[in-house]
Amino acid sequence: MNPVEQRFSAVSTRIDQACGTAARTPADVRLLAVSKQHSADAIRALHALGQNAFGENRAQEALQKMAGLSDLSIEWHFIGPIQSNKAKDIAQHFDWVQSVDRAKVLRKLAAYRPAPHRPLQLCLQVNIDEEPQKAGASPAQLPELAALAAALDQVNLRGLMCIPTAGADASTTAASFRRMVALQQDLNARGHRLDTLSMGMSGDLELAVREGSTMVRVGTDLFGPRPPRT
Repeated sequence: MNPVEQRFSAVSTRIDQACGTAARTPADVRLLAVSKQHSADAIRALHALGQNAFGENRAQEALQKMAGLSDLSIEWHFIGPIQSNKAKDIAQHFDWVQSVDRAKVLRKLAAYRPAPHRPLQLCLQVNIDEEPQKAGASPAQLPELAALAAALDQVNLRGLMCIPTAGADASTTAASFRRMVALQQDLNARGHRLDTLSMGMSGDLELAVREGSTMVRVGTDLFGPRPPRT
């Protein structure tokens, strides 16, 4: 196998094994390939192996890649901070946005989503450990944001996304993931239909799957080291 095949196989095996340990079905956990800073050719190579969901965190960089990959059927996820002046590009060109954390952005995404398009699939980004320097809505803000999403056309609230505290030990991170599950359950008890928990990256993939993640976000372990920004 070439290096791309080796990395993809290794990550897929980790997910399968994590699901087996957690008595879950591998089909219940999706892999999002985080392709930020990687080339369109790298995305094309991974897509050829069967990966079709890719995550980007900069709109301008992503649009350039989309133009070069328009012949492929790719599900594009936006996973970075959303600047108001980029909301239109994001709403018009992405399939999913996982980093919605405030009402202003939510309204802009709904307003800019073209009517002929399938509704934009959304996750609310949760600052699960309530770190002051980190993006994301607080748990207390979720009911209001979810209610707003339900009232808007052209968006479909699918779930929640989080990035736990960097460097935390496994038990602390597991507790954060369990709080995410509880928040999803609370919103569903309020009448929402959230089916997605985007949590877990290369370093805590197995832990996230054990605690209920339905989507893991993996970058370097799939693509290799990111090239420096130019």
